[in-house]
Amino acid sequence: MSDTPFIFGIYPGGATGSDTGAVAQGAPESVEQIEAALAALQGDAPLFVLRAYQAFHDADEEKPIIATPAQPELLVRPGRALDLVLQFQSRSGDVDGFMQFVRRKVRELGPLCRTVQVCEEPNLNLPMLDGSTPRVREAVVRGVLAAKDEARAAGLGRLLIGFNAVPTFQPEDTFWAELGQLGGAAFADAVDYVGLDCFPDVFHPVAPDGEPGDMRQMLPMLLHALREQWMPRAGLGAHVPIHIAENGWPTSPTRSYERQAQVLEQIIRIVYEHRSALNIAQYELFDLRDADSSNPDIFYQFGLMRDDYTPKPAFHTYQRLIAELSASPQGYSFPKKHEMGANEQRRDQ
Repeated sequence: MSDTPFIFGIYPGGATGSDTGAVAQGAPESVEQIEAALAALQGDAPLFVLRAYQAFHDADEEKPIIATPAQPELLVRPGRALDLVLQFQSRSGDVDGFMQFVRRKVRELGPLCRTVQVCEEPNLNLPMLDGSTPRVREAVVRGVLAAKDEARAAGLGRLLIGFNAVPTFQPEDTFWAELGQLGGAAFADAVDYVGLDCFPDVFHPVAPDGEPGDMRQMLPMLLHALREQWMPRAGLGAHVPIHIAENGWPTSPTRSYERQAQVLEQIIRIVYEHRSALNIAQYELFDLRDADSSNPDIFYQFGLMRDDYTPKPAFHTYQRLIAELSASPQGYSFPKKHEMGANEQRRDQ
């Protein structure tokens, strides 16, 4: 860990899924305003990661899941790369079709990516999330193997392939063990990282600071559970890095802008404190902009910025933390956009 910088990132959109299965979205996104915000957040950090979602769905589906941000490649710059999430949203459980989709996306966007995540929250059975899709565990295993194979064929040796999950404490949960049984050693060898989506004090309240079960107790417990309990069931050892793939704290009429900034700083500092002991390499915030700042529903107000791109206090907090905690060790560099693209060009020749 000491030779690798701690990497930050963000989902640069505003559209989000909700607990009802609907898409929370508002005014159209502005690439120019997103770019200005990303440049301000990244500052002098050597690498900044942008989370982008693209979904595979059945051809006859009337309302396919939207891709967001719409054109993520427009936001890539030297020192800025994509974290591409490939969602499995096939109502028929078409794993073979998903494999073709995964391979195509690795060829098309892999040169602009640092990471490719196969499936989105495959252990959570809720609308819009891949855990509700038939054969999703098979899709995770085969998708990781296909993405790794395609990356190698394309000469994308730096491209990291992984999957993510949400915290689970149900004794009957078999998700991790099933991945290990389905994938075996080949799957374990192909996984470059495991992402954790966690939203403390959002869907379930956390105790006030200083009381039993507060953030300083609860969040490390989640991180240790992932490292020491869940990942080993899939054959994934301590050498496999953890990425905080999604974390955020939305505002609302009862959730103040000031508290959002406080919670954000508290969570990031806790994660950073545990980065070496638990091999945590990356943190990504969800998300940049509110879907609709006038809507009191928390799913519309996850942003560091209001829907008109004016910053909330948390924007400046995140900007300061990135500047403080993402210093690059001597000798570290990330390939420029044209260098990543050269591998893809060679494969097409």
